[in-house]
Amino acid sequence: MSFVKKLNSYWQSQIEQVKFNRMDEESWISKKVCKHEERGNHVARLMAEGVPFRTVQPSGHHIIVDYTLYVTLFIKNGKEFYIEEAEKPHRATFKNGDLISDVPIESSLHDEPRQNGSLEWEDATPLDTRFTYDRQKAVQYANRWWNDYNPAYRAFENDCTNYISQCLRAGGAPMWGSPNRSKGWWYSAKTWSYSWSVANAMRWYLSGAQQGIQGKRLERASDLMLGDVICYDFEGDGRWNHTTIVVAKDANDEPLVNAHTSNSYHRFWNYEDSTAYTPQIQYKFFRIGE
Repeated sequence: MSFVKKLNSYWQSQIEQVKFNRMDEESWISKKVCKHEERGNHVARLMAEGVPFRTVQPSGHHIIVDYTLYVTLFIKNGKEFYIEEAEKPHRATFKNGDLISDVPIESSLHDEPRQNGSLEWEDATPLDTRFTYDRQKAVQYANRWWNDYNPAYRAFENDCTNYISQCLRAGGAPMWGSPNRSKGWWYSAKTWSYSWSVANAMRWYLSGAQQGIQGKRLERASDLMLGDVICYDFEGDGRWNHTTIVVAKDANDEPLVNAHTSNSYHRFWNYEDSTAYTPQIQYKFFRIGE
């Protein structure tokens, strides 16, 4: 049996374990299913498929297969149904052809950690960069590229804010401030502003900008509209380290978001199913285009 068939056979057995609440509680899939149940949802169907992207043979008996695990959940939310999708890199180790371990390859949700992401604020006289935000186009872009990378832009290892900036740009948000990386919100082929790619910088730019793309702070997630943005401080230490975009609402009017880094489609907004989640987490909700 090929490694691909062995991986997918393994995940079929894991899905069966989920049905009977026997999967490891620390598994990211198990956490996701449990959080849905806590919110009163029902996971009507769960599918998983592993697609290898790298194979290494460190010894004659061992083979390491790095692969992307694609997971699809069919969610019954009240009287409605929706699909949630996620993908995460995993590492499987085989010995003499038998699978002996499988672990997720965790990626940090912190954008460009070596950069401060500090900003210079606008001149007293703002540029005339008024625009109409096309929420539909922003969401269409978010759904097109949630698990892929637009070749027109650079892809980062920690790509969440770069992806959100692309969505906002697709919705018509104007760029300004080039070539000063600490000013405005902009992207060019060789360089870009901190606010384009760094979660902490985007959070402070949205709340303080007086021109171009601006964010109006809201108090509740349920007040957000499609195309709006959520910023996350997982540790509650004042350092904002993740960004998502609202692409749908569930039956309870709660946002479902798309994101990069840990690529997600229709994920529940609060990230309680994330390995980065802590009880100290802080959120900022931004209405875009007002």
